[in-house]
Amino acid sequence: MELSVYFPPKGEYETFRDEDHFREKLREWGLPAAKREFLFKDRNYQRTVTIKGYETYGKSDEMNTLVIEFHDGNLSCIHPAYLKEMQSSSFGKESLIQMEEKDAVTSKPKPTNEPKDKQEKSPAAKTPKETKPKKEKPAKIELPADKVHFTATVKQFALTYNPFNEENDEVVVLENVQIVQDPPIELGFAWCSHSKTLKKFELSPGDQLEFDGKAAAKKLPKGKDVPDEYALDIAVLYKVNNPSKITKSS
Repeated sequence: MELSVYFPPKGEYETFRDEDHFREKLREWGLPAAKREFLFKDRNYQRTVTIKGYETYGKSDEMNTLVIEFHDGNLSCIHPAYLKEMQSSSFGKESLIQMEEKDAVTSKPKPTNEPKDKQEKSPAAKTPKETKPKKEKPAKIELPADKVHFTATVKQFALTYNPFNEENDEVVVLENVQIVQDPPIELGFAWCSHSKTLKKFELSPGDQLEFDGKAAAKKLPKGKDVPDEYALDIAVLYKVNNPSKITKSS
């Protein structure tokens, strides 16, 4: 009888370009970047696993599922937050995922015991609510699903709160972001992680960049207790994932 129930990837999955990319993704998932093996725990046992890659999902591929490998060679998929929980000595009491499911159930409105005729006669039921005029939403941009070529200008650096490690992460805010194709797509502002790869370019505001990457409709979350030099007074609605083949000109 097998110890674990495996959930293998459905097809091909993303692998890591190099060691820097591997460590960058571990930090993004809130896992220790210095570790190579992680604990996989069940009620009565634990095993060690390695992370082989990840699957992407969501409207713009901004969500990840990890692909882990057991010592017997079996592959299985797991949510990053769940694997992070398994590293805790208190794992097993109640997982974050279970708590989220419980919250979703308890947040459903409770049925009222009042008779139907009393509900209909209540003043609140008779008074129509004021309808506010709907705000016009900006036209939705259809983002390419595959990697594309970008041009952009460095606007500034900013901080975003990472709930996995409970710290602020530094990001690069870009302006005049354009996806180079026919016809080109103007994104305006976008952001990306200030990875080790980008830090090698010693970026400054005003630098002109060209690079390849994937565009995702993901708003930049605000940081906590942000110093003035990282303050941002605009909404940044798009993210560039895994920028590569970067060239810089001032």
